Amino acid sequence: MTKKTVIYKTDGSDQPALTEQEKAELEALSKLSDNDIDTSEIPQLDEGFWKVAEQGAFYKPVKKQITVRVDADVLAWLKSQGSGYQTRMNDILRQAMIKKVS
Repeated sequence: MTKKTVIYKTDGSDQPALTEQEKAELEALSKLSDNDIDTSEIPQLDEGFWKVAEQGAFYKPVKKQITVRVDADVLAWLKSQGSGYQTRMNDILRQAMIKKVS
């Protein structure tokens, strides 16, 4: 389950300049407190929303280094698949976790 990472870099020079109206709107918004911003059109996110929510494309879980004991035959099988056995182990554990949680 190898994923290729594509990285795009931009310095912002290809973005169109803000119009005077856009600058004025941003200035006015920056002066508002959070309580003054009208959020009445934003729907409430209830429990049903979060049950079907998906992680964003740019989600990257934090890795934590641990020591774990694994059966020798399991480790041998993981290593026999080539380099990246720890990533494969993590992928297998993640799939099992998602299946259990779903």
